[in-house]
Amino acid sequence: QVQLVESGGGLVQAGGSLRLSCVASGNNLRINFMGWYRQAPGKQRELVATVRSSGSTTYADSAKGRFTISRDNAKNTVDLQMNSLKPEDTAVYYCNAIVAGISNYWGQGTQVTVSS
Repeated sequence: QVQLVESGGGLVQAGGSLRLSCVASGNNLRINFMGWYRQAPGKQRELVATVRSSGSTTYADSAKGRFTISRDNAKNTVDLQMNSLKPEDTAVYYCNAIVAGISNYWGQGTQVTVSS
């Protein structure tokens, strides 16, 4: 079993920055992918960015050039640095981890609100 705890959400003005952090805990952690997803009211959950244990990354088009995902394998943490935030980035952001290639875990979510 893996537990994911997010932190760092909040309210920011358009053009501002936020940094989200997520720490994974549990036994026998073999986390292949860690990432961030988001869900805005009335919309489906969508990918923001992922990072493999090798360090390779994937970004949604909406995040490219503005967001940076980073991972510390030794600490089992993943961060998302979000710059140039827009009102349309407002959502609940969820940390995600895929363990041993088969088990999918989610954090409880952290609210990000960008005011115009």
